[in-house]
Amino acid sequence: MSWETLCQNFAEDSFWRLACDSVPKISQGTLLTIEITFAAIAIGFVFGLLLALGRVYGNRPIYALCSGYVHFVRGTPLLVQLLIIYYGLPSFEIRLDPVLAGIIGLGINSAAYQAEYFRGAIQSIRAGQMQAALAIGMSRPQAIRSIILPQALRLVIPPWSNELIYTLKYSSAVSFLAVDELYWTGHHIAVKTYRYFDVYLIIAFIYLALVLILTKIIDKIEDRLRIPGLEIKH
Repeated sequence: MSWETLCQNFAEDSFWRLACDSVPKISQGTLLTIEITFAAIAIGFVFGLLLALGRVYGNRPIYALCSGYVHFVRGTPLLVQLLIIYYGLPSFEIRLDPVLAGIIGLGINSAAYQAEYFRGAIQSIRAGQMQAALAIGMSRPQAIRSIILPQALRLVIPPWSNELIYTLKYSSAVSFLAVDELYWTGHHIAVKTYRYFDVYLIIAFIYLALVLILTKIIDKIEDRLRIPGLEIKH
């Protein structure tokens, strides 16, 4: 049975008929939402890790620069940051595609939050491990790369998973840049059909499904990489 035939089996005004008719367009928006989320979280991971290292091991100027960035980004709304990137940068002859602007905006915002997760995980590693590494002749960068980070990146998985979920949900903010992600695609359908409650309910269920899937994946990764007896000390 084809998808069109299945949809025709439902009444014209039923919720399920609307859901069937909306699936092709909403699925495209969902895929774009997933792409934006993972691209942004990757940018945030790399930049956030560098910020965390700068705050923990950097000299005073580096610490001040990294801390200033974290406080500024966490202290201003994501939407304002997105609008500055997309609508503000053209004043300096920098014009970005809406999707790219959204990814960059989400990425630099996520970096500030990921930096704090990483910083907490790094500082939870006992100072004696760094001292022992230096005592056997390792340089500080070698000790960080070979001893501190492998442990910290495992410890950070549970709190870091929150940022992945937040980024997925906050990706709807790029709709203000007219990006046809999940929310914006659904909004167009709601405007055309005048069935706002039904369409937004469908969108909510899709976000919920994505969150549950990601949570399950992260739990399995955490179980596989868990270090027995090692946990973050508060």
